[in-house]
Amino acid sequence: MNRVIHEAVRRDLARLEAALARAKDGDLARSRQLDRAYDNLHRELTRHHEGEDTYVFPFLAEAGLPSDLLTAMEDEHHAMAEALAETRSAMAAYRSSGSAADAESARASVARTQTVVNRHLDHEEQDLEPLLQPLMTTDGWKATEKKLRRASPVVIGLFFAWLQDGMTDEGRAYLRSTIPSPVTTFFSRVPGRGYHRDIAPTWQS
Repeated sequence: MNRVIHEAVRRDLARLEAALARAKDGDLARSRQLDRAYDNLHRELTRHHEGEDTYVFPFLAEAGLPSDLLTAMEDEHHAMAEALAETRSAMAAYRSSGSAADAESARASVARTQTVVNRHLDHEEQDLEPLLQPLMTTDGWKATEKKLRRASPVVIGLFFAWLQDGMTDEGRAYLRSTIPSPVTTFFSRVPGRGYHRDIAPTWQS
């Protein structure tokens, strides 16, 4: 599931940068639409890495994983938060003006944030995940997963709707093998219907 979430993060950053590169000067409707899409990505990524900070990394520390690796993960999370905040400011300026100049500033900020985020995601996948894999059948990890899943139906619905919007065939196959399709369909279409109304059309333009 971690890889599927990472795939969604990379996907949204890439398509946001591409959309900003095509933005027309003075198109306030588009600037507001792209800003809403960034807010959604920001929220989902922040919830993901805060869950790791609160539950996953303490579990891994107790399991004896190298402290320098966990410290590096936490430091990278701080760098991500700073990059996301910088992009939040750039997107807010673009939302207000709709200008081509602010769209380009926002695009450049998204590109910088992509670099920071991808560096962390690559590091986590290459160095942390192999150490986590043997622990995934333990009672401690199962308890950690339960904590990560705690959320309101709306939060869960928005998450599943976002996750599946533009998902690769490989990611979709994994999701279906892990969670029954009727469950993800219900949550994304009912509690998560706001995503389909407010965010999904952004990527159809």
